[in-house]
Amino acid sequence: MGISSRRAVTGAATALLLCLMTAGTAAAEEAPSDSTASDSAASDNTAISADQTTDINDRQDWEDTADQPLDEKTPAMCDRPETWYTITSKTNYHVPSWWNGTKYKDGPGGAMSVSVTKSGTISGEVSGSGEWSAGAILAKAKTTISVKIAGSVSVTTGHTYSHNISRNKYGHLQYGSWGYKMTWKRWRSGSGSSCSTVEIGHGTAIYPTSETGWKYWETSS
Repeated sequence: MGISSRRAVTGAATALLLCLMTAGTAAAEEAPSDSTASDSAASDNTAISADQTTDINDRQDWEDTADQPLDEKTPAMCDRPETWYTITSKTNYHVPSWWNGTKYKDGPGGAMSVSVTKSGTISGEVSGSGEWSAGAILAKAKTTISVKIAGSVSVTTGHTYSHNISRNKYGHLQYGSWGYKMTWKRWRSGSGSSCSTVEIGHGTAIYPTSETGWKYWETSS
């Protein structure tokens, strides 16, 4: 083989090696690291702060008069013993902030102009019997009803709001979160051919959301 032929072979091998190295670098840049994936997952679990809440006032007919059944079929989990939760019904519910400086009454007649004068936290409530976990119920509510549901929401001072009062009536304004009241159940399935499903816990839960505002209503006295 002549010198020129050996140089041609060497040049081709070098070019091929550079192409393989370039492809490997591109693949490494496109594949996210485990730490990046963990940071992304952690950002999805950031707690709701006061700056992230949305102020929405006086939703008319927000609260439901009856439970709204949720058609969530019980899954068959028979390969091994399993437990899981279902949300069986929900109602729209204004979760109030009961501390001073967030509830007002005025009248008869005229107009009301109010604002939050004391900050605080609106927290969810869970009750039940049997075996259950508040954290697991919250997670199920977020996936079943709304991602805006939170275990608690912070309220800061401010958010001024005005409302006219009907003649000879007394007006009420209550600050809170436009959240949900729900019923839940926990189930357990056995393994084997029987695939029996047994309820092992049930109860109710009230959770706020990131949407906060004033609820208005009137009374005769």
